Amino acid sequence: MTVRGVRGAITVEANETGAILEAARELLTSLLQANPGMKPEDLASALFTLTEDLTAAFPAQAARELGWREVPLLCAREIPVPGGLPMTLRLLLHWNTELPQKQVRHVYLRGAQALRPDLSPSSRPEES
Repeated sequence: MTVRGVRGAITVEANETGAILEAARELLTSLLQANPGMKPEDLASALFTLTEDLTAAFPAQAARELGWREVPLLCAREIPVPGGLPMTLRLLLHWNTELPQKQVRHVYLRGAQALRPDLSPSSRPEES
């Protein structure tokens, strides 16, 4: 079995606990929906990052609330590059799967779609 990286990002509406946790839940559930075979027990780990303007909550809490009890989770600060997208939560999952990398679906939501417009649903070729 191979470990695949699965990326996602979402912008958060406010630096408030509820807003951060809601965005994290939305991102996590969207990644699970985009990758139907993905189950928490197949995840080696998850790394969340937040931009420096998001300090009210740890997004890993949302994963725990969704039942991700055994998945190792880590939260970190995103590098504050000038001109970077503010109010952004990013996620990197390490998924044990037999899928080839080209079949893994990454998810960018809300304003974070600007980070990877090449991965938007309209830019993907039709599956054969």
